[in-house]
Amino acid sequence: MTKVYIVGAGPGDVELITLKGLRAIKEADVILYDRLLNEELLTYAKPGAELVFCGKLPNRHAMIQEHINESLVRYAKEGKVVTRLKGGDPFVFGRGAEEAAVLADENIPFEIVPGVTSGIAAPAYAGIPVTHRDLSGSFAIVTGHRQAGKDDDLKWESLVNIETLAVYMGVKNLPYIVSQLRRFGKSPQTPVALIHWGTYDKQRTVTGTLETIERIVDEEGIENPSMIIVGEVVRMREKIAWFNEQPVLQTALK
Repeated sequence: MTKVYIVGAGPGDVELITLKGLRAIKEADVILYDRLLNEELLTYAKPGAELVFCGKLPNRHAMIQEHINESLVRYAKEGKVVTRLKGGDPFVFGRGAEEAAVLADENIPFEIVPGVTSGIAAPAYAGIPVTHRDLSGSFAIVTGHRQAGKDDDLKWESLVNIETLAVYMGVKNLPYIVSQLRRFGKSPQTPVALIHWGTYDKQRTVTGTLETIERIVDEEGIENPSMIIVGEVVRMREKIAWFNEQPVLQTALK
């Protein structure tokens, strides 16, 4: 029976996908998958399944979103089981809701399969809890970049009062993020971590403060994809870091 599964594949470690997500991969006639997906997951596809890469690089899209939407509809109307495989969770900066809305408009049955999002998983692999009874009772997920042509409408004056921030896609705009947090009252000594390729074997984590993190990131050559974590919970890494990471020059808060 025709159906589209919009699946969150998790942040990178293939073992973090849900059982339901794995079943959707195994049952699919067509899999449309993203750039940051761990392609080892595709080995679970059934023989003969069509694998369609539709990942996007900054300013360089293999398939623009409208084409992805059209492909989901076309394959479904051909009577195929389609799995749209997205990194992390499809409803956390994954445009899964936009794709689901297109399917709803076409009266195509679909299911949303949540995934482990990198804003929680990457810091966990770095030994950083996003909440902690003594250090953080509030947590926010924030986008680090805005849609082209859109003004920054984030409520920075409110975000500074949240104890832990997980900033997605923010490396390019790190100086602006730091300046806004400091402008609205976040202490320059607030701990910050950047986790590069979180949950992958090549994961690297650097830590600093709002005062030092830009320099450290520059010295270490940290680029996207990286998760930015801001808050006192970052200090827990010094005690409970457990994942065997690639070495970095800067390892302590400075």
